[in-house]
Amino acid sequence: MYLFFKRVKFVKSFFPPLSALSWRRTLYPNTWSELPLDLLNLVLERLGFADFKRAKSVCSSWYSTSTVTKNQVPLLILFPKDKNNNNSCTLFNPEEKDRLYKTQNLGVEFAKSVCIATYGSWLLMQDPLYNLYILNLFTGERINLPPVESQLGMVKVERTMDDWFHVSQDMITSTSKGMNIGSPVFWINEETKDYIVLWVLEILCVVYAKKGDTSWNQIPNISDYDCDMLYKDHKLFILSDTGTFEILDFSGVMMGNDKTFKQVSLCMDEPWCGTETTKLVATVTRKVLKVEKLWIPSSRTWAFRVFKIFSSGKIKKCKKVDSLGDEAMLLDLGITVPANDIEGFYKNSIYFSGSHEENPTDIFHFNLETQKMELLHKFDCSPAQLSSARWFLPSLTHT
Repeated sequence: MYLFFKRVKFVKSFFPPLSALSWRRTLYPNTWSELPLDLLNLVLERLGFADFKRAKSVCSSWYSTSTVTKNQVPLLILFPKDKNNNNSCTLFNPEEKDRLYKTQNLGVEFAKSVCIATYGSWLLMQDPLYNLYILNLFTGERINLPPVESQLGMVKVERTMDDWFHVSQDMITSTSKGMNIGSPVFWINEETKDYIVLWVLEILCVVYAKKGDTSWNQIPNISDYDCDMLYKDHKLFILSDTGTFEILDFSGVMMGNDKTFKQVSLCMDEPWCGTETTKLVATVTRKVLKVEKLWIPSSRTWAFRVFKIFSSGKIKKCKKVDSLGDEAMLLDLGITVPANDIEGFYKNSIYFSGSHEENPTDIFHFNLETQKMELLHKFDCSPAQLSSARWFLPSLTHT
């Protein structure tokens, strides 16, 4: 208890003057659940990931306060390569580089599935038969999604055998092993479990399913399906390899109206010569960035260019961005996060996974100021033990 109060006594300066009796009641309540909410909130904001999770289980008062506390630290999920004997994964916190946390047993099906996207504490998983489901990493809660062959639209999909699919559109047909689930993104409300999942079906159409749907809804008339997608504030942003930029408003869809509203514009800047991938990223202030990633063979490093997408009349244009300020970019997640208060996390940097040698567990950060790339952390486990690594941002209030 002494150590606890030693850590929080600094908060006295945040409160207006109180009588000696009031201060005694504030600092020495009858029970831990009676701590003033302002004081408790200041404490919870400064806890590390593991301590924050433990603090939530102290009592109902602490749990309630934790749901409105701004305690968001990006974590890295390390997925095991051994799918037969490992039903959990490992978590890495940049603030605690000497520790790794193991999750609960998530079941045999989790071990055989692949994580293709994350949102908050939830993972979008794909099993060996290309069935999709959403899984809460901490509670184990699971939401099954419609079968990928259940489609409403012009593209017809038939599962012919296990993981073999027959896809047809007009006079074009193909039969192949596996399904190309491109650029998957999703959103979920932690309390109501309302959700929407979107992905590109075989470079033929964008599809989505929301809570209550039993089939995937196809979105017609997208300019180019070879694209990257970002879902933010119930808007779907689509950027194709040819530079076409489109916005679809899903706020009506989420309210039960199946109509979408689309704005089509063109990014005027040509992609960087040699660009390997182009990503859309949403900043803390809700600006949309275009990020180009290029491999430099001579130095065997990655280079990046960042652009802010802005409106000029009915046209979307790009303006080069030289600094992210106090934010850091999680490229795989398509977001930026405040980096000032996170120890071991560097501002004005881009965090991304996978080297050019395709070691899926290598995690790097690229400093935009110095234009240098560094390995974030060398894990004790060998690459043979891990299959992939992915960033996620756990939060009870992630919106």
